[in-house]
Amino acid sequence: MNEDYYDLLGVSRDASTEEIKKAYRKLARTLHPDVNPDPEAAEKFKKVSQAYETLSHADKRRQYDMGGGPGMGGFPGGGAGFDFNDIFDMFAGAAGMRGGRGQGPVPRQRRGSDVLRRVGIELRDVVFGTEKEIRFRTAGRCERCNGSCCEPGTSPTRCTACGGSGHVQRVAQSLLGQMVTMAPCPTCEGHGDVIESPCTACSGHGRVTTERDVTVRIPSGVENGTRIQLRGEGEVGEAGGPAGDLFVELSVAEHDTFVRDGEDLVTTVEVPMTSAALGATVPLETFDGVQELDIRPGAQPGEEITLKGLGVTPLRRERRGDIRVVLDVDIPTSLTDEERDLLEQFARIRGDEATRRNGQGPFAKLRERLRDL
Repeated sequence: MNEDYYDLLGVSRDASTEEIKKAYRKLARTLHPDVNPDPEAAEKFKKVSQAYETLSHADKRRQYDMGGGPGMGGFPGGGAGFDFNDIFDMFAGAAGMRGGRGQGPVPRQRRGSDVLRRVGIELRDVVFGTEKEIRFRTAGRCERCNGSCCEPGTSPTRCTACGGSGHVQRVAQSLLGQMVTMAPCPTCEGHGDVIESPCTACSGHGRVTTERDVTVRIPSGVENGTRIQLRGEGEVGEAGGPAGDLFVELSVAEHDTFVRDGEDLVTTVEVPMTSAALGATVPLETFDGVQELDIRPGAQPGEEITLKGLGVTPLRRERRGDIRVVLDVDIPTSLTDEERDLLEQFARIRGDEATRRNGQGPFAKLRERLRDL
């Protein structure tokens, strides 16, 4: 059985035309296919629309009330007298939601893009922090029009094609009949106004390509690849829109002496065999000036000496790391006759010379075991 039109719209039989219209608009906002993709909602929307088409017109309503029953009239757009403005009013909001914006003109102003620049720094800059001035090409505000996009002394005029709304109505055929939708006005591109005299310096964009100098403060303890964000220092937006951000990516150059290990700086110092045996004091050039490195007598290859508080200051901390010095003992590969004699005398005094010549070194027992196998 066909449903009662009054029940479909949720109104009484003595409802006024305005009450019927209001009920239909309320239902359409939840049932229209552009808003509700459910097939059942689309079917109900067709029924509700047919009920509205009949009850919103005096003659058709009178015939329906006299027993004409359902079926009088047709789907919106298919019968005479249907008000296209109703459907436009109802779904203007839905069209705006699909476009990601509400009703009204689209602002010309847009946020500028972010800018990324890479800056090289030295290890010393990592230890103490520094400031760098960088120059780069980007979009800046047009000085001639100050971002207005118009020639000085002029201003945008209201678009006559859309009346300043930024949108125009379009009638299209669909499975549900004729539908009225909103689309951006092609004359003003949805802005609601037209720039009849664009600025000659920026061609009506409100910005021009320019070079900028920006000083960036680099804190101590940064890592290779660290990005520093400077808000509002990027591209200026179109039509005087807010600027994007500037991102400065740091590239730390390798150092000739030190390698970073967390908060510490590590280096290798080569010392003569005699200095390692007898002990010595050698100078070491650091970022805090020359430091005296005390090598204890009998120092071994690979031994570490620590210089406290001369390393890197980590981010957001005050205590500096250390310098770790790894000893590399230099054993001569060739000797003069005099050096050989002196070393052999030294070996005889320590008993090392006899051990070497008699084959009684630390591997002698191992060699004997291998021979017995």
